[in-house]
Amino acid sequence: MRSLVTIQKVRAISPIPDSDFLELAHVMGWQCVVKKGEFKEGDPCIYYEVDSFLPVEERYEFLRSSSFRDNADNGQGFRIKTMRMRGQLSQGLLLPLEKFPELHGCEENTDVTEKLNVKKWYIPETVNAGGTIIGERPYGIPASDEIRIQSALELLNELKGKPYYITTKMDGTSGIVYHIDAKIGCCSRNKEIKDEQDALYWLPVYKYGLKEKLANLGKNIVLTGEICGPGIQKNRLRLAEIEWYVFDVKDGESNRYLPYDDAVKLCAALGLQTVPLEERGGAFDYTLDTLLEKARGKYKSGLDKEGIVVRDAVSPKAVSFKVLNNDALLKEKD
Repeated sequence: MRSLVTIQKVRAISPIPDSDFLELAHVMGWQCVVKKGEFKEGDPCIYYEVDSFLPVEERYEFLRSSSFRDNADNGQGFRIKTMRMRGQLSQGLLLPLEKFPELHGCEENTDVTEKLNVKKWYIPETVNAGGTIIGERPYGIPASDEIRIQSALELLNELKGKPYYITTKMDGTSGIVYHIDAKIGCCSRNKEIKDEQDALYWLPVYKYGLKEKLANLGKNIVLTGEICGPGIQKNRLRLAEIEWYVFDVKDGESNRYLPYDDAVKLCAALGLQTVPLEERGGAFDYTLDTLLEKARGKYKSGLDKEGIVVRDAVSPKAVSFKVLNNDALLKEKD
């Protein structure tokens, strides 16, 4: 489960020009617009990340006019999203720790997502038939969520000076194809899907002939990619048909992810396309600010791209994170 709500300390407070009532509070790599004087540097707080979906409780009622949502996919609650207030980017929600007596004694960085009954907000990913769910994602088949760099600034130091690569974050839905012990299967991000030719999550198998190709390969492997195209998310790529862009290749024998060059080579042998490469280098030296700028930009369609993914080129999962395009986040609708 993604860590959506954590206990943090306010790293800094900065003013908002021409505002008598609001200021910026900085937590980890994020900034939130807060009421002036509500926090000071070093204060303990509860930080709710963007995409947190808060339950209907009295202490969150101040969010009703701006954030209340009620739909079949998520139920009722309060959605936290990227906003711009008084010209400043506000990403997340900050509340004083003292207002939550049930969290007394919890230390900094404690994940309190479950304790506060906070869920992840999901935008329905597709209007197509995803397929018939037959169970949970099998044990050993990895999930595909990437951490946002603002929540893990230490990764910048871990990757500094190492070989790296940067790919485009595609606008679609995550689809997994696995071949384990001669069995082929497909999953959404969290569920296993029945083998049906018209099921969205089996499309990569039938489109690219993977039943035969993976059987001939004769090894345990897990391929994860982004399914993109008409009816999926907003199809910002403006694709005419469904495509699958692989971004992870896990060797089931060694239980390790293939280095970038090996992954690209294997995908080419299988007739698969990988997510577009934007940059690679021998010594990573980006800052948060320069990454946020790099995450901006457009797809070939001319629409805002979702962002970028940055990884260690030798050990892709040793250091891996996403940097979302704030221009796209600000335009996002329910």
